[in-house]
Amino acid sequence: MFPGDTVARPLPKGERGMAPEAGDERRTIHPGSGRRHAAPHPKGRAVDPRALEEVRSLLGARPRRRDVLIEHLHLIQDRYYRLSAAHLAALAEEMQLSLAEVYEVASFYAHFDIVREGEPDPPALTVRVCDSVTCSLFGGETLREELADRLGPGVRVVRAPCVGRCAEAPVAFVGQRHVNHATAAEVSRLVVEEQTDPILPSYLGYEGYVAEGGYRLLNDCRQGHRTADELIATIEAADLRGLGGAGFRSAQKWRLLRQQPAPRLMAVNGDEGEPGTFKDRHYLERDPHRFLEGMLIAAWVVEAEAIYIYLRDEYPHLRAVLERELELLGERGVIDPERVQLRRGAGAYICGEESAMLESIEGKRGLPRHKPPFPAQVGLFGRPTLIHNVETVYWVRTIVERGPDWFKGQGRNGRAGLRSFSVSGRVREPGVKLAPAGITVRQLIDEYCGGMADGETFKAYLPGGASGGILPADLGDIPLDFGTLEPHGCFIGSAAIVVFSDRDNMRDVAVNLLRFFEDESCGQCTPCRCGTEKAVKLMEQPRWDVPLLTELSAAMRDASICGLGQAAPNPLLSVIRHFPRDLLEAHHKGTKTQR
Repeated sequence: MFPGDTVARPLPKGERGMAPEAGDERRTIHPGSGRRHAAPHPKGRAVDPRALEEVRSLLGARPRRRDVLIEHLHLIQDRYYRLSAAHLAALAEEMQLSLAEVYEVASFYAHFDIVREGEPDPPALTVRVCDSVTCSLFGGETLREELADRLGPGVRVVRAPCVGRCAEAPVAFVGQRHVNHATAAEVSRLVVEEQTDPILPSYLGYEGYVAEGGYRLLNDCRQGHRTADELIATIEAADLRGLGGAGFRSAQKWRLLRQQPAPRLMAVNGDEGEPGTFKDRHYLERDPHRFLEGMLIAAWVVEAEAIYIYLRDEYPHLRAVLERELELLGERGVIDPERVQLRRGAGAYICGEESAMLESIEGKRGLPRHKPPFPAQVGLFGRPTLIHNVETVYWVRTIVERGPDWFKGQGRNGRAGLRSFSVSGRVREPGVKLAPAGITVRQLIDEYCGGMADGETFKAYLPGGASGGILPADLGDIPLDFGTLEPHGCFIGSAAIVVFSDRDNMRDVAVNLLRFFEDESCGQCTPCRCGTEKAVKLMEQPRWDVPLLTELSAAMRDASICGLGQAAPNPLLSVIRHFPRDLLEAHHKGTKTQR
């Protein structure tokens, strides 16, 4: 989640495959059709014939457009477990891109392993252990160290940022297979047995969804029994807002898009990389067609000619589900498969920011754009683009069928609507909790989570994931909703709630969160790139230089391009403001937090 999600930087027209010339009325949906930018290879960088043949074999009849560069990089890595210099050069040759263009994209994303000439190949199997805040509470770091010793040099063991399974911490991945409540023994068993494929969830499939009335609303829309204005009015009355974190009103987005010139596009943000967040995964694992129908209805309202679903790479099981169900929808005539594309992320939290996601879909590094213009005006491939979070469109069908009064009647403490809270940490029953907007964290813990875990005393909580700040238990009666937490230096964001107990030191929690931001900064702007690094170094010292950290935070907030740098200081400022005793305790112990 990125607060505000309002950063857009249009690249020069020549770099945007769909940016039209003045007066150009092309209806092209995909970029670069019939247009390939050849670049001569530098002298001495010959393409290896064998590597070229391997790349051509992998790509087959797939298009060689620039926007599918990341997809092609995944194909190579999935097959060969790494990206060799020879394969990168061959891919550049085959796509008629410069090697620099291919290399800069491959080196940007964390899930691509580049092996330079002369370097040994990495092991064929990688085990990733989550080191995000919740997994760290439950021994993630100890697990990673034990696995590194136990598995030996034949398996690469690396730390990974939040993998979206916080309720089952600690979590590891053996290849593409997740291991909930992971232990060294269980991970080792899976490695020995070579069980590395993703585990597919049991979900409501197409036939079952249709039997329960699924796609009836979409058919009514397409057959003229519903109007776009009618649906906009219903969503407006329900006050459905963006549930990825920014909270922008959905009906207003739809109206803005309909005012823009055609062709229009739609992009769905399924890159929920905010530490503590896993609600999108929860819904896609259970009822993917409710999401798909809501997406198609929103696209119908704004007359989007193509839809791009951007799914984080940490959800390989959901990629398999969506690939299967989209293919089925194509066979049933519900969609034109060419106009609904599933795109795969590659391990970059920054791509949760809407404009960075657009850059990634275009086959580039996920660098946020300056705004204005906004994506509704100049978005994907230079076209007006509707951007929604997975959960936002998930609710469209339900709201229209049950009516806006049903949705608005769910609130508490003067608020309206429903919220899906991703709850993890020191509670007895973590998980996704669908609760009234405006519920307090104490009510959420007691009524939906079975109370605190045995022997734990409520001390603090993250109300909105890593970037949403940290609040103490004595502020546990604030209604959780958009706009209610800002007076306390926090915000609800994607409603990721991480609960801490009296045995957790908030200074250590803040260091963990700032390390995450340091790792995930895209590097485009100096305040964020250097600010997060400097903040971590200062926070690792036994005594915090509070004036300097406060000044650094102000610079990051004021001058960073996007929400990552702007919100990154929230955890450290929260500790300074609400947990001075934890700082004092760390100083007296003379400890220095280690990575």
